[in-house]
Amino acid sequence: MKKWIEAVLERYGQTVTLERQQRTAQAFLQPVTVQNERTAEDFPGIGWLDGRLWLYLGTAELETGDTLAWNGMRFRVRSCRAWAIGGTVLYWWASLEREKETA
Repeated sequence: MKKWIEAVLERYGQTVTLERQQRTAQAFLQPVTVQNERTAEDFPGIGWLDGRLWLYLGTAELETGDTLAWNGMRFRVRSCRAWAIGGTVLYWWASLEREKETA
């Protein structure tokens, strides 16, 4: 299954630069959609994206606080975790924020 995930990332993923590891990797990056509206008035509209948070899915290991670059933007890892089956890590999930937002 891990080889299948790597093949999908290679074919459809974006090339990101992992700064701590000083290397590039393939991953899926996308803005997170708003999901926690409290009242009807807070609802921002269907399809509205909250560009402050981004989702990372990739096979390159990350740590909280790591930075990565993609498409002229820099991101800092807010939280991350490995997803595994048995003893094999299949991919890493991370919540990212644009670096300018962390300053």
